[in-house]
Amino acid sequence: MGLRIHPIARDWRRNRAVGATTMGSELGPHRLNLIDESLTGRYSAWIRDALDDLPDNFLITDPYISGHPIVFASRGFLKMTGYSREEIIGRNGRIFQGPCTDRRSVSEIREAIRGERRLQISLLNYRKDETPIWILFHLCPVFGEEDGRVIHFVAVQVPIIRRSRGWRNREVDCSGRQEIFFGSCRREVGLDSVGELGLSLPFDSYVDSDNRGLEAEESCEAGDLEKQKAATAISNILSVLMHYSKLTGRVVCEEKCNSVGVFPLDSSLNISLGRIKQSFVLTDPYLNDMPIVYASDAFLSLTGFSRHEVLGRNCRFLQGPETDVETLCQIRESIRSARACTVRILNYRKDGSSFWNFLHISPVRNASGKLQLGNSCICGVHSHRCSSSCILWAL
Repeated sequence: MGLRIHPIARDWRRNRAVGATTMGSELGPHRLNLIDESLTGRYSAWIRDALDDLPDNFLITDPYISGHPIVFASRGFLKMTGYSREEIIGRNGRIFQGPCTDRRSVSEIREAIRGERRLQISLLNYRKDETPIWILFHLCPVFGEEDGRVIHFVAVQVPIIRRSRGWRNREVDCSGRQEIFFGSCRREVGLDSVGELGLSLPFDSYVDSDNRGLEAEESCEAGDLEKQKAATAISNILSVLMHYSKLTGRVVCEEKCNSVGVFPLDSSLNISLGRIKQSFVLTDPYLNDMPIVYASDAFLSLTGFSRHEVLGRNCRFLQGPETDVETLCQIRESIRSARACTVRILNYRKDGSSFWNFLHISPVRNASGKLQLGNSCICGVHSHRCSSSCILWAL
């Protein structure tokens, strides 16, 4: 029996193919460095080998990098989905979603990420060859012990095996290799999730030539076996991450802790800020020495510093021997009085090279008029080349 595929489904397939072929060109050297540093800077250079020894199917993502990309994919996950590691790393996990992915499940995952909490949910994903696969999706945030901010999200995915309700009463694989569901699917609900762990949203429908078909949304609930597998996998992964983070002194934990009195940005704001392509940082003057609490990818590229070298420090590390003292006094007075300021200042990169900045500072207030955020923009001029950046800080 022939199949007549809905045009929207064809568009989805075409977009997946185009995305797979263009991803390599999108991962420039700086972004690749950020992705590599996301793991090695926190856990040591041996972390990938240690994670590769685990048999589980899982992804690790970094909400601090623009687009919330995947920074690690396990061998088991690659085998389950049919992708190569090069096709996955640096991409958002939405590539595994498809026409029949349930929007309510997508919303639940999105809210869990925003709330920085754990979640277990049954989810319909798609392999590289476009066959559907029902999984138990277990999400777990990983926190930095020193400041309580979310460092990574771990997403374990366990294939669900269920007992068929139909003929022969046999065990069937919910992956869809034995039966492909065609039927009513929901339309995409929006892309404001900033791509949390991969949540591409559904399209309209598939129909066969007789306008018949099985419900693609027919639920496939996980049993105790799958839930236990997911819990064990999370425990093993967290143990590896905590062990290797101790080697660098930048310890991670599974529970949020603000013992040092620092209140980090939540993941929702981190991901939203990641959409901004300019160079910027967010600092908090209510904390001692007004430390940086967020640094954009473009800012790191402009200055040459890594994220862990920037977070928690005052912006004065950009100053150097020829930075004008009078200009610094003007900036300090602007911050003290919470008013706008625009200056031209000489700053320095990590390698010691200098660049001229066109710096704009302006406070941001909430609805009641209380100072909340300050916004400053930098235009760096060096060797007749101009680059722009934006700095934000909490007031």
